[in-house]
Amino acid sequence: MSALVKLQRGKGYRVESGHPWIFGNEVDSIDRQIQDGEIVEVYNFKNIFIGKGYYNSKSQIRIRLLTRDAVEEIDEHFFWDRISKAKEYREGLGYKENYRVVFGESDGLPSLVVDKFGDVLVVQILTLGMELWKKEIVSVLQRLFLPIGIYERNDVPVRNLEGLEQQQGFLTAPFETRFAIEEPDGVKFWIDIAQGQKTGFFLDQKSNRQCIKPYVENREVLDCFCYTGSFSLYAARYKAKHVLGLDISEDAIKQAKANAELNGFKNCSFETQNTFDALSDYFRQHKKFDTIILDPPAFTKNRGNIENALKGYKEINLKAMKLLNKGGFLITCTCSHFISEGDFVNMLYEASMDAKVQIRQMEYRIQSHDHPYIWGVEETLYLKFYVLQVV
Repeated sequence: MSALVKLQRGKGYRVESGHPWIFGNEVDSIDRQIQDGEIVEVYNFKNIFIGKGYYNSKSQIRIRLLTRDAVEEIDEHFFWDRISKAKEYREGLGYKENYRVVFGESDGLPSLVVDKFGDVLVVQILTLGMELWKKEIVSVLQRLFLPIGIYERNDVPVRNLEGLEQQQGFLTAPFETRFAIEEPDGVKFWIDIAQGQKTGFFLDQKSNRQCIKPYVENREVLDCFCYTGSFSLYAARYKAKHVLGLDISEDAIKQAKANAELNGFKNCSFETQNTFDALSDYFRQHKKFDTIILDPPAFTKNRGNIENALKGYKEINLKAMKLLNKGGFLITCTCSHFISEGDFVNMLYEASMDAKVQIRQMEYRIQSHDHPYIWGVEETLYLKFYVLQVV
């Protein structure tokens, strides 16, 4: 029988409203000794059942809820049901080859990420409570997808906070980890699920890459923080006059050039540069662009650094606005869930005033639909993406 966890008086309202996290300072009592990772039943201070989830005394997030059904058992069938529904949701939206199969809390599976690249699956598990079910998760994935192989990318520091080791490797028989994929509109990419960032490729910008077509066609485009060239290649596909991609990583630029060669694109080039410095140099050189894309890494991964992060975002957006021709487009985003939509918009408005330009909003978007945003769980909304025009 599961241990019973009771929350303090006045605590748990956020959880009862749909959020799956319970913090250590919300717990009042546990009816017996338990092991970290164990499934527990949670009740509010009125002894009303809230849900079942896994417990970890080493984590600030003491309990992550898996179900709010008192009779639902947490077993392999539970994971089959959850992952099957996640797959069905995405296939119903037209996802087939390359997409995020499971997006943690958005799919009722906190701290579990599963990405699909053709016939290969990549799994990332961030917490002890989910790690203990890895065998069952892999079994379900094999039966549901019949992949040629499954690889784990559990080489993330956050696992250390859970008392877990970082690790990566094959969860099935070994297979080739570097291969080419084809994305919408026939754009191809080399990916490396063992060496690339995160799980090997950023799937969350899929629909946003497609939306740039009217803003890059027959235009001079600058793609900053281009990494392996995903936005650059889409701009090239959509008939930009020329695209210049910048990234501070020589390895990323090497990969971007290989991706351009894979597609046979001649209207794009790549340089290893620090974007902050490059934007300043272009301003001194009186260089102008028709479209500038800013897709930087997250400038903050905690609440304590939001102010400094906003300064960084403002600096690059201000510089970009000064480099745009009148009528030009700024495609800009943040991938940090700690930066709210309101804070990002205020920063952009302040940057436009300092740049002495007026901006027109063309589009506001978030991450692709295979990374669904659940209302009441703000952590599932992390990507804010704007297309602005200098008028």
